[in-house]
Amino acid sequence: MDVQGNVDGENKNIQVFNKHGKLNQQWDVVYTDEWKGEPGKGELNEDFGLYVERPFYIVSQMAAHRYLDLINNRNFVIKTPNGRNTQIWYFHQQSLTIRTKLNNQSWDIKSAGKTNEMQIWSTNSGWFQVFKYADEHFLNF
Repeated sequence: MDVQGNVDGENKNIQVFNKHGKLNQQWDVVYTDEWKGEPGKGELNEDFGLYVERPFYIVSQMAAHRYLDLINNRNFVIKTPNGRNTQIWYFHQQSLTIRTKLNNQSWDIKSAGKTNEMQIWSTNSGWFQVFKYADEHFLNF
């Protein structure tokens, strides 16, 4: 994931881009609750490094530390933290997807991965291809 134009601004678009290691491609996963022993809903998925159905934020490492958010309930942007479900994410074990608390839809690359634009979309069987693409090109958590 890449903040388009490397500009740390409100409502800046998120896109898929070749990995270059700058701050606009670096993110932190920050869980919304505090860890207290073993997770109640599931365990750590070691392949993906995420806890099953444990809500988290994705925070840009750019100076303002804006959160990954949705605009028009579909397109990725960065925004100041606001506590809305559009900024809360979770890992869904059955589909191996990252979903939004807004409507439980999954991350998706538009046009079946043939563009550099990300969106939220109904989960489909092609999600594994996004992780494969991500490993080779851009995802840098």
